[in-house]
Amino acid sequence: MLAGCALHPPSAPAPVSAARTPSGAPESVAPAVVDRAALLVANATAMLGQPYRYGGAQPGGFDCSGLVAYAAARAGIYVPRTAQEQLHAGVPVRRSELRAGDLVFMHLQGKELHVGIAVDAQRFVHAPANGGHVRIDSLDRAPYSSGFLGARRIVDVHAPP
Repeated sequence: MLAGCALHPPSAPAPVSAARTPSGAPESVAPAVVDRAALLVANATAMLGQPYRYGGAQPGGFDCSGLVAYAAARAGIYVPRTAQEQLHAGVPVRRSELRAGDLVFMHLQGKELHVGIAVDAQRFVHAPANGGHVRIDSLDRAPYSSGFLGARRIVDVHAPP
């Protein structure tokens, strides 16, 4: 059985309130379409340099799945808290079809399961390991290339099953 990176569920994202006119009435115009994948990536990359902390899911310390849960919640995307649960979120994506915002999974030495967020088709942001910090690495570089397990597209997955 694969182990996840963390233990506790994230707090639910804050609800988005409807836009209002100056009189306080709700706007009748539909809100602009949000690129949730870009927002997910931006939320994760905003945490670059934050230290790795087992069980961490907020600024000050993240583990791999905690970073994913934190960035997703702030983009209005529901994902479970642990890497093991995240491995089953969304829909599977082939490595050749990887795009920004997809979750990437791998087996790394010392970790049974690791997760990060694709920045593009070749790079991902992640919280790597004890003593490390949130950073961007290449999926084409060892140990990530040899440990690559799969990818999942989570954009538009807003609620638990």
